[in-house]
Amino acid sequence: VVLIIIAVVVGLLIFGIVGFVTISTGKIENYRDENGNVIENSIAEKITVEINGADNGLIIRGKDLDNPILLLVSSGPGTSDYFYNEAYPNMNLEDYYTVCYWDYRGMCLVYDPDMDPQTITTEQILADAKGVTDYLKERFGKEKIYIMGFSGGTHIALESISLHPEDYYAYFAMAQVVCSGPDNDTPMYEFMKKTFTERGDKRNLKKLDESVIFLDNGMVTCKDWASYVYLLHKAGGGTIKDKTEFTGIIIPILKAHCYTAKEKIDYIRGMKMYRTTPFYKDMQERDYRNYLTKVDVPVYFISGEYDYNCPWALVQEYYEKLNAPDKDFLLVENAAHSPLWENPEAVVEYMMKIRTRG
Repeated sequence: VVLIIIAVVVGLLIFGIVGFVTISTGKIENYRDENGNVIENSIAEKITVEINGADNGLIIRGKDLDNPILLLVSSGPGTSDYFYNEAYPNMNLEDYYTVCYWDYRGMCLVYDPDMDPQTITTEQILADAKGVTDYLKERFGKEKIYIMGFSGGTHIALESISLHPEDYYAYFAMAQVVCSGPDNDTPMYEFMKKTFTERGDKRNLKKLDESVIFLDNGMVTCKDWASYVYLLHKAGGGTIKDKTEFTGIIIPILKAHCYTAKEKIDYIRGMKMYRTTPFYKDMQERDYRNYLTKVDVPVYFISGEYDYNCPWALVQEYYEKLNAPDKDFLLVENAAHSPLWENPEAVVEYMMKIRTRG
């Protein structure tokens, strides 16, 4: 009986590994018409481009190259986001924009085990953002492009428009990071406390109180961000509304066709490496309410009504304080941290309207 059990377990492991490798083709699907032919003037490619002496990974996809170019700055910082397009195929942003999903130096598609994390500074990443922008402008013959930051990528996108407003028509700030520390951690705590209390979930209520330091001013600060966000996912206010990290992030990555098996492993390695960089440390110390309150590019904030990773009320506070040529704040229903994929109808319609302004 023991030998049979061992044989079954080994068989399942082999089956799982073979299935994982088979799924992980690393291919990006073309846009095709009803006859199966690639749509004329569409684009679907996955390339590596050298920027400032280092490889950068670009996935570029769009139905019509006559559309404006949108640079989507990956989240994290240091985590690739394209896999969400496979998990949520109704996201049709590429009908209206040619979207470039950027994996910056040392992450996922271009992970380099020999790269020294200490060379990844804020100045270097912002210089790379400028280089990628210039590449897209030159390649596609555009005077300007649009830029979108997602979560950790909003640091890069926001500071890029501040440094180089001449390059961008507008900035879409999805799940904008405003600050870290008690101002961010406290609304997270209050949401989780309320949710777990309503559920009668005493186990997670205990974990929640153990995960924070209670301050004299009535606010809290978390002891460990990763553990804190893990609890937030359990409360339903994480990356995808009402999904845990396992069901909302890990499973879609494992099932994705867009990455090879090696790239999926490098995804994790690059993400961990980025947590040790000077750039990451700098970003933890930013409070944009004081650090950057005026830009010369229109800014459009997009937040999910259940986003407590980057609490939407904090984003709204920053929106009200920011001085920009044009600005707006969209609170997306039935979405948490990733409204572009959770409620694409609302977000894409909004972004299409913004496009017609310019």
